[in-house]
Amino acid sequence: MRFLHRHWPDAVEAADLRQDTYIRVYEAARRKRPDPVRPYLIYVARNLIIDRLRHKSVVPIETMSDADWLNVSDLEPLSEQRVAGRQELQRMQSALENLPPRCRQVIMLRRVHGFSQREVAQKMGISEETVENQIVKGMRALTEAMNDTRGDMVARARRFWHRKGRP
Repeated sequence: MRFLHRHWPDAVEAADLRQDTYIRVYEAARRKRPDPVRPYLIYVARNLIIDRLRHKSVVPIETMSDADWLNVSDLEPLSEQRVAGRQELQRMQSALENLPPRCRQVIMLRRVHGFSQREVAQKMGISEETVENQIVKGMRALTEAMNDTRGDMVARARRFWHRKGRP
C-alpha cells in the first residue's frame, strides 16, 4: 500500500489497485509461486498503475466523429460470438449464484455496480477489511469456477473430435 499511495494520488483507487494486484498475483501463483514474492507484487502493481494511466489517456468514443464509423462494414457480432458470450454469461451467473450470500452481495456491489470498497462497507454495515476479504474470496471462487468449466468444455470437445477421428 505504501508503494500504491506513493504512486497513485487517489486513496480509493489505490485500494482498488491493491485488490486487482492481489487477484493477478493469486492467478499467477496458481501456475507457479513467484519467488521472491515482494518484487513480483510491486511489479504487478506498477503494471496496473501504467494500465490505469493508459486508460485515462484514451480518447472517449463519444468524441469520434460520425464519419469514422462509415468504414465499419458490420457492427453485429458473429452468431458464434453471441452464443459463446451467452454461454460465458450463464457460467458466470451460475458461479455467482454458488457464492455465499454476503460474498455474492459484496462482489455484486463492488464489481458489477461499481461502488468503492468504502461505499460497500457502509452499505452493508461491515468493515472495509471484511469487504476486501470477501472480494478476494469471491474472485478466487469465481476464477476457479470459470476455469473448471472451461476445462470441462475443452475435454468434452477433445473427446468429441477424437471419436470423429480428428486430431
